[in-house]
Amino acid sequence: MPELPEVETVVRGLRQTVVGDVIEDVWLSGRKQPLKSSPQEIASVLTGARIVGVRRMGKHIVIDLEVGARSPSSANKKGTPNRAIARSCSKSQITNRKSQIAGGSPDHQIARSPDPQFIVHLGMTGRLLLVPPDAPLAKHTHLVARLKSGKELRFVDPRMFGKLAVVRQPFETAGTEPLDIGFELFSGLFRKRKTPIKSALLNQNLLRGIGNIYADESLARAAIRPRRRAARLTRADLHRLYQSVQQVLNDAIAAGGSSVSDYVDSAGEPGFFQFQHRVYGREGEPCLTCGKPIKRVVIAGRSSHYCPKCQK
Repeated sequence: MPELPEVETVVRGLRQTVVGDVIEDVWLSGRKQPLKSSPQEIASVLTGARIVGVRRMGKHIVIDLEVGARSPSSANKKGTPNRAIARSCSKSQITNRKSQIAGGSPDHQIARSPDPQFIVHLGMTGRLLLVPPDAPLAKHTHLVARLKSGKELRFVDPRMFGKLAVVRQPFETAGTEPLDIGFELFSGLFRKRKTPIKSALLNQNLLRGIGNIYADESLARAAIRPRRRAARLTRADLHRLYQSVQQVLNDAIAAGGSSVSDYVDSAGEPGFFQFQHRVYGREGEPCLTCGKPIKRVVIAGRSSHYCPKCQK
């Protein structure tokens, strides 16, 4: 599942390429599972909106919009899919997509707020890609947003654990951004918690954006076993962990994230931080420091990897 570094990489790529662009029309697959908002609501808000910002909040991509930037195109009003979609679909698919294309008719107009936001959660296998209009339409594409620049923003999600939504109030999530938190606040999150430190790191109500990969890698660099109770960590332990979380996340962002499964950035390129993993996914392989085999245990239903000698 894409975690903070992967989402941040996607956000930085989109921020450089789509800010200032206008969404001219939108197609949605109509599959309910990926949608937190209705297809009509998403299409109504996005069509004609200018993208004024792209940012990350935890594992969510937040696209800030300015509505009324441009009226929907005449082709979109007629329900005609754009050429990239037409080239990539069968006749039956085109017919279905024509009925789903975002329209400017009064039947689909929904009141818009001054500053709506488009929220994307990638889930386990989601991809938010910026591609040329003639790029083949991938299977499991759930959204195509045609931009004034000619490019298309596409959301692809084979397993459909990702979510798409539009909101009209400032979007907020629980927890604190781990890259923004100071040490005193960081250490205070764990002092009275009796859960394993690995579980505490994964608790999105405490720190948002850290998942399995970066919890394991942070604990490895801090020389702390994942089963240790958070409340029993010393101040020195917590200081090492704080520094390792900062280091791991920043190093992973610099490397474009970890491509251990489906993840690619907005340009379709993989990340490279998986080549710097010390423990995650390396069960049975020698520790890079001491040579002992890396072990794997299950904590609260999640796999955890650690070195039995280096991590105490």
